[in-house]
Amino acid sequence: MKLPKITIAIDGYSSTGKSSFAKLLAKELGLLYLDSGALYRGVTLFAQEAGYIDAENHISEALKEKLASLELKFLQGKLYIGERCVEDEIRSMKVSSQVSPIAAVAYIRHYVDDCLHCLAAEESVIMDGRDIGTTVFPNAQVKIFMTASEEVRVRRRYDELLAKGSNPDFEEVRENLRQRDYIDSHRETSPLSQASDAFVLDNSEMTLKEEVEWAKGLIRGKLGIYEEC
Repeated sequence: MKLPKITIAIDGYSSTGKSSFAKLLAKELGLLYLDSGALYRGVTLFAQEAGYIDAENHISEALKEKLASLELKFLQGKLYIGERCVEDEIRSMKVSSQVSPIAAVAYIRHYVDDCLHCLAAEESVIMDGRDIGTTVFPNAQVKIFMTASEEVRVRRRYDELLAKGSNPDFEEVRENLRQRDYIDSHRETSPLSQASDAFVLDNSEMTLKEEVEWAKGLIRGKLGIYEEC
């Protein structure tokens, strides 16, 4: 499928498979994939290691000054802080438990938005997050909002942690997911919500391949492209 310069925004709840979906779709369409969630996780890891966020989720104002010199970048699809690859660390339960409070802070959201705008300035991109289609790129040509049943999302997250060598508690994963949903949907700055012009993708009973084929059909229809992929 030949595409004009395009921005595809994918939003939705935790553990709906947004990143896996966006990565595969980007690969098949030849687009640059940007993981906004990884940037928030990178800031969270940095804040934890530097002592800027405590166990009660109190965030030090000192973090605001340090963001100006924080170097986050993607190399071959993996997140780096400076020259250090942190892709595995940012997917841990420790980071997951505090990423929503970090992402609710206005100045952190502005920092991440600036990173995304710089990365998307010159290329066609696809990115996933919580507010991509509503706040970061409200004029994106294609917007998708992903959802799935709670049970499916908890199982996906649980299996993901098992595969990474963790020993998670299933109910703890469920509670973490519920807390993140609540914080993401009720934060003051850019809460998680479905854009009015977004198409809903409920993938509770879909394979990744089926999701991508669905998206290709959507994109063809939105852009008036009728050739087969």
